[in-house]
Amino acid sequence: MENHTLYDKLEEYSRSDYYPYHMPGHKRHADGRMPADVLGIDITEIGGFDNLHQPREIIQEGQERAARLYGAEETFYLVNGSTCGILSAISAAVPEGGHLLMARNCHKAAYHGAYLRNLKQSFLYPDIMEGYEIYDALTAEQVEGALERLEAEGEPADAVLIVSPTYEGRIAEVKGIAEAAHRRGIPLIVDEAHGAHLGLAEGFAPNSCSQGADLVIHSVHKTLLSLTQTALLHVNGNLIDRTGLRRFLRIYQSTSPSYVLMASIGEAVRQIEENGPAMFARFKSNWEKMLDELSACKKLCFLPQEPCQDIGKLVISVQKTSLSGQQLFDILLEKYHLRPEMPSMAMVLAMFTVGDTEEGFRRMTEALLEIDGQLENGALTGALERNGWQGTAANLLKSRPERKFHLGQAWDMSSELVPMEACGGRVSGDFINLYPPGVPILMPGEVMTEEILQNIRNCRQAGLNVQGIAAGEGKDWLRVIPERRQIGK
Repeated sequence: MENHTLYDKLEEYSRSDYYPYHMPGHKRHADGRMPADVLGIDITEIGGFDNLHQPREIIQEGQERAARLYGAEETFYLVNGSTCGILSAISAAVPEGGHLLMARNCHKAAYHGAYLRNLKQSFLYPDIMEGYEIYDALTAEQVEGALERLEAEGEPADAVLIVSPTYEGRIAEVKGIAEAAHRRGIPLIVDEAHGAHLGLAEGFAPNSCSQGADLVIHSVHKTLLSLTQTALLHVNGNLIDRTGLRRFLRIYQSTSPSYVLMASIGEAVRQIEENGPAMFARFKSNWEKMLDELSACKKLCFLPQEPCQDIGKLVISVQKTSLSGQQLFDILLEKYHLRPEMPSMAMVLAMFTVGDTEEGFRRMTEALLEIDGQLENGALTGALERNGWQGTAANLLKSRPERKFHLGQAWDMSSELVPMEACGGRVSGDFINLYPPGVPILMPGEVMTEEILQNIRNCRQAGLNVQGIAAGEGKDWLRVIPERRQIGK
């Protein structure tokens, strides 16, 4: 049998009579409850199966297939998720102590990368889409303006980092942004974790490799048919030190990479190569049918399909209803047994991919039409009130906290827990963020205003998941930098 992918080779090995006197400890035997077919292909680095950190054979072949699929010059498998790709990209693109111009709506992994390299950060604040209370996509004009301002201040950026598509599916003007960065001789990093499907079929937006980005990160488990924790890092052009990039990948990735996860990446790529046109055509047809039927809704609103809105991200606004996003989420979950990706104050996000069945599209369509009808005839009015929560998400996005210390300074300072009601004017000692999507409300070194604190309370009251808060003694506690540390600043 000819081995076409890593999975083929692993499957053949699992059927052989080779006895493993090596790791992993389960020895490929299904003595517990884990599936035998998974344990049978779970191996360590042994002869004939290549090594992720120095690939020359079948893993290298798999990476080259992925690079061809996405039009990248070089592609790396990631088994620590997009997180390690973001960390490696930032570390390779920006010198230690350098200056990173980054979108404020970057995932918390990007902030961790800035911390590890002790970077100075300047932020790009996208516009806010009223009614949905989410960040819109960044434009080339916004990035150009920010780069010009930094140059005028004598503090030019060493790299630009953006998110496209955003968690909610907004697609940035990547080509123009890349051109703005390249005119200054600096690289563009695109966190395209939610866009592994882009550019792979007609009717889908192009991926960032084709738009001039130097480093692109894809989570193949988010929108393609791969296992959780699998991702890809693509590199293009001559602005990235690829030797350094490989070094950081070795640092941030496990030294015992999962062959099951790597095989899953290869299988996701193979499926697109062999069946992509049919898979995406079916997906697009189901998606368009659902949007067409949902256009009959009178109370619930949906982001329209347009070039800057990604296929597959159903953003449901509750602006015209008596519901909060969390309440709509709960109704879908408890009454209809549908579990969306996430709620916010003003909307619910449901994700669709090539893995969704016609039944999945139909159930969501029927549920939303029924809920909308109940809202229209008043069946859901009165019992479900917002309690003053309206506008909270937009207010959080609009806030631009004053920064007392850079992240690298602030996060290394000693800190103390203080009741939230006593935190007004204090400096945050930790991250506070809504999760998902993991975008910071406050980061270490930023000032806690009363307005921001009230918005955090509103989020808590609405049942949203706010990370960075400790509970105890009937109070919410936040971590702050002791005031004595600020003396003499």
